[in-house]
Amino acid sequence: MMQDTDILIAGGGLNGPALALALAQGGLRVTVVDSRPAPARAEAGFDGRAYALALASQRLLAITGVWPRIAAHQPILKIKASDGVAGQGPSPFFLGFDSAELEEGPMGFMVEDRHLYAAFLAAMQEDPRITLMSGETVVAQAADAQRITVTLASGTLAAGQQLSARLLVGCDGRQSGTAARAGIRRSGWGYGQTALVTAIRHEKHHQGTAQQFFMPAGPLAILPLAGGHHSSIVWSESDSAAQAIQALDDAAYLEVLRPRFGDFLGEIALAGARFTYPLNLTLANRFIDTRLALVGDAAHGVHPIAGQGLNLGLRDVAALAQVVIEAHRRGEDFGSLTTLDAYQRWRRFDATTLALGMDTVNRLFSNNNPLLRLGRDLGLGAVNALPGLRRGFMRQAAGLSGDLPNLLAGRPI
Repeated sequence: MMQDTDILIAGGGLNGPALALALAQGGLRVTVVDSRPAPARAEAGFDGRAYALALASQRLLAITGVWPRIAAHQPILKIKASDGVAGQGPSPFFLGFDSAELEEGPMGFMVEDRHLYAAFLAAMQEDPRITLMSGETVVAQAADAQRITVTLASGTLAAGQQLSARLLVGCDGRQSGTAARAGIRRSGWGYGQTALVTAIRHEKHHQGTAQQFFMPAGPLAILPLAGGHHSSIVWSESDSAAQAIQALDDAAYLEVLRPRFGDFLGEIALAGARFTYPLNLTLANRFIDTRLALVGDAAHGVHPIAGQGLNLGLRDVAALAQVVIEAHRRGEDFGSLTTLDAYQRWRRFDATTLALGMDTVNRLFSNNNPLLRLGRDLGLGAVNALPGLRRGFMRQAAGLSGDLPNLLAGRPI
């Protein structure tokens, strides 16, 4: 027996629900298979995990009906990037962005993971064209000229039943089973760095300013959260140092963080759970296969140095939704290689260029070479002194540059 849907999405993190909502608005029936129980994540308490959403990504969420459901968010009004050494403070040369220079508004918004996922879940549950299968995993897939068929690990379907769709989209992360089963190989490397992620409560108001300190061991991002006195941090260290720091109790952890963080926000204290993530670059050698497309980290996993991981994924979502919906309206086969190749051509060069660009920035700044340090400090200062160049970087950070799909431009498909 077979259960049919138009499009099957493997992976229900954030890109999967965003794509499901966009496709459903185009009149397509979508099934999302998510290995995690949905309510547990939607009902989680504060833990400090958050995302920096570019202005273009916020537009996509507004068009798909997600943005009004988000319980709280913090506009990113300013960004300041500078070199630094623990205990010495930031370099006097820095690059600063101010959203007042953009007529479109804030460059982006900080949104906690728990609020963002809960908004996605509520929107999916209210759309009759979307079926959510929680606590399930795709374990096998087979494609032919017309359809792709998948088998689930357990439970939801009766014995012997499978799901069939015109298109399977892998939104299942850097270790994508969807890509592996299609024989899609990956290129990439590790950085020898691990990100330590937590939330900080601080004495002074952050004023909506995101800070990026480039330390010799790796960057430290301090990202403002709603309310003014909490920030999320993503703090990169060598693998061995990060492992030792994570093993400390909270008081000792904070003592290691303080000289890196500085005193510009006054007294600080830990305010959330502590997480670690190994950092690497991974790029799928192709983004498509027969009846199959990859989106987000399944296609490209990048260094978090500029907080662009989710924004890159939502760029994929917007592009794939547009080529699929437009093909569907023309009466064409939206799962054909011709349609999917249009998606790959739209997204692969941009994603690869940004990934390699972030790799270059990380290598340039994650060292204590005095000549490199002088060169990068002067470079940051020079860009900051040139309004036209600085504004171009701001528009890129806000996701407003390049060939934008409709959803990122704030237009329905």
